[in-house]
Amino acid sequence: MKPNYVRVIIDRAIQREFDYSVPETLADRIDIGSRVRVPFRDKSALATVLATLEQSDAKGIRPIEALVGEAPAISESLLELAKWMSAYYCCPLETVIRSLLPQVIRRAEVGWKKRLLVQPLTKIENSEAGVADKIDNLRKRAPRQAELFDAIVRLEKPMPAAELLRKTSFDNQTLRALVKRGLIKLREETVERDPHADEQFVATTNLELNAEQALALNKITDALAAPERAKPILLHGVTGSGKTEIYLQAIRVALERGRSAIVLVPEISLTPQTVERFKSRFAEMHEAVAVLHSHLSQGERHDEWHKIHSGRARIVIGARSAVFAPLKDVGLIIVDEEHETTYKQEEAPRYHARDVAVVRAKIEKCAVVLGSATPSLESYHNATTGKYELLTLSQRVDDQRMPLMRIVDLRQERRKEKIAPILSEKLSQAIADRLEKREQTILFLNRRGFSTSLLCSNCGEARNCPNCSVALTFHRHMARLSCHLCGHTAAVPKKCPECGKDSLIYAGFGTEKVESTVSHLFPKANVRRMDADSMTRKEAYRETLRNFRTGKIDILVGTQMIAKGLHFPNVTLVGIINADLALHLPDFRAGERTFQLLTQVAGRAGRGETAGEVFVQTYTPFSPSIQFARHHDFPGYFQQELEFRERCDFPPFKHAILITVRSAHEGRAKLSAETLVRRLKESLGSEFILGETTPAPLEKLQGQFRFHILLRGEAIMRLSRLARETLDKLPLPEDVIATVDVDPYQLL
Repeated sequence: MKPNYVRVIIDRAIQREFDYSVPETLADRIDIGSRVRVPFRDKSALATVLATLEQSDAKGIRPIEALVGEAPAISESLLELAKWMSAYYCCPLETVIRSLLPQVIRRAEVGWKKRLLVQPLTKIENSEAGVADKIDNLRKRAPRQAELFDAIVRLEKPMPAAELLRKTSFDNQTLRALVKRGLIKLREETVERDPHADEQFVATTNLELNAEQALALNKITDALAAPERAKPILLHGVTGSGKTEIYLQAIRVALERGRSAIVLVPEISLTPQTVERFKSRFAEMHEAVAVLHSHLSQGERHDEWHKIHSGRARIVIGARSAVFAPLKDVGLIIVDEEHETTYKQEEAPRYHARDVAVVRAKIEKCAVVLGSATPSLESYHNATTGKYELLTLSQRVDDQRMPLMRIVDLRQERRKEKIAPILSEKLSQAIADRLEKREQTILFLNRRGFSTSLLCSNCGEARNCPNCSVALTFHRHMARLSCHLCGHTAAVPKKCPECGKDSLIYAGFGTEKVESTVSHLFPKANVRRMDADSMTRKEAYRETLRNFRTGKIDILVGTQMIAKGLHFPNVTLVGIINADLALHLPDFRAGERTFQLLTQVAGRAGRGETAGEVFVQTYTPFSPSIQFARHHDFPGYFQQELEFRERCDFPPFKHAILITVRSAHEGRAKLSAETLVRRLKESLGSEFILGETTPAPLEKLQGQFRFHILLRGEAIMRLSRLARETLDKLPLPEDVIATVDVDPYQLL
């Protein structure tokens, strides 16, 4: 039935829905999820159709101006997901819709890429009366044009005009002259911008599964057959246990049943290797594999999204936003490394892609698999209490042994020398041994830069960021001090700005200094660094990983982007330079993160025929996180950490909401936060735990003073609604902003 009216939500922070009339010319083509252009106030605005109506009681209704795109951009199931996210994550619906649609699609500013093809006249056309005379005339009067015409005649098939002109060294004017004379034709065609167009993918076949893998695949296949009855599946497999092979074979089953699949990976650095494995396995249809992540150009993102939306893509691989891929007939959603914090978005809507994937699977009636060697406590608790189904892979494939983990006590190293070295004696010797055997090494340090601070040895002052409560990091490659939180940079002073003495010293170290030190100690080794500073070019990730895989790099130094998911059989040594970096942060998840990171980094070693070895340098060797990781004992760590969480009423026993109140004026931010706490006390029942106003551990960030309020409770939807209602009723000063983070992953 043709709609007379539509209810839309406009792409602006208004938190209201509006009714518009539908012109007769658009009535057949408009539907729920369509993108439209509407008159709003005195301007034109883009909007999404939420409902089609026969009648409307609204006053002063105006007609829609235009329909953007032919088919609805958002399916009804995705709109249902958006409404759930709006309620759960305590944010306006239009904010969620902005996340559902990439900016390039939402704004409809980028179109399809076009190119001109040169089409020589056919033999029949060439033999027509007058054509021969034209060619003779051309040879006498315009020899350059004749030369280009002869080159075109020799073409076996149409060729892009730009390529032809490049090969023949002619200009566009000469080409156009031939078109004008009617001797050639130019045809316009659409070109798809494929981020992997230049790569060759060698077809691979299914690998033979061991007993544990086969059992896991059977369980996933059962879930694919009856998704409405199936629980979310947690695939807990040690590093190197062949989880990816299970994903590949499960997706093949989903495709054979006419369904499609979404695969989420946490890091952009993992995407090239994952894409290669998937495109190789599905080589007969590799164009049906689409990729979505932030390193795509706007044009590539436009084309990949449309490939998915049109139904040509049946497998989507990407980072967290790929959970919103507009796939049709979704049969399987896989969240690899489900414990990763990068699945949590840190700006509104502050969603967690893993949790959204579970809800989308429920709405779409499809199977969902969460995979990890170190599952989050929330997911593992859900599995042990029967909310999820737990599948375990306890052995590495081909009976590879788990790497031997050695703990190096940096306190002992410090006693030998006044300053603890970057590489301990044992780790240095192990690297030298690997170089001799032509084996590869990964060195991990989750801190960028050359030196982490610039101190004055006379007055003790550090060069701090003017906008944030952190010291500036020295980056040698650009010879500047930089803040990793707000991006502020400053020149390196020759003397201390406080006391005027020439007594500045560099303290601490990051990956840049590790790379420099290792290159100095092992001058014959090829050392490369992989972090946000060195991976600025679009192709840098892929090139570095390719060179490492082919053995051109001996030692790879990097941050957490090299810590997970990567498979390099020749890596037999992993060195964790400082295991304590995240362990002592004021965050209840600090121990869990450290355990996960150590286990994941260690898992990069010994994935080939040679056993792996891991050196963990630490000042706190007896920390439970380090000791349980050393013995690869996840159940043991889970049990002791769970007891601590239960005593403190932290997740997974209670949901948490973190409200951050911030302002450039410290007093106003604090007063607003205290007022909000008083209002929350009035509206929240005794079933909820309300913390007092406290300065954030990182008190100043990007020029704003920040105060935290932590709420906890079991009925999260009710708690989220009450928090939203209380904030809506509280008039905050213009320069004070309050943000709500449901299920926060960063308490800094």
